[in-house]
Amino acid sequence: MAERKQDIFGMLADRGEDVVGRIAELPRAQRLLEAATSLKDRVDELQKKVRGLDALEQRVAALEKKVDRLSGSSGTAKRAAPKRTATKRTTQAKKTP
Repeated sequence: MAERKQDIFGMLADRGEDVVGRIAELPRAQRLLEAATSLKDRVDELQKKVRGLDALEQRVAALEKKVDRLSGSSGTAKRAAPKRTATKRTTQAKKTP
């Protein structure tokens, strides 16, 4: 019985190798593989850029503190919102004779 199981697994392994070989020959499968590889590279680049954001955030925070100190404000002053003028729209319905 153990020998029969090994034969079945051997046959499945052979079939699997054949299927993988056939898939690799298909043009669409090659394009899919290239796209997956490209996606991996792009994700790696994105990861490197995201890691650099922490350093930029620290620099911005330090610069904000420096600007506050140099301007003499405590940072609590709020900017006034721009005033909006209210305009009334009127529409007239067409009268039919």
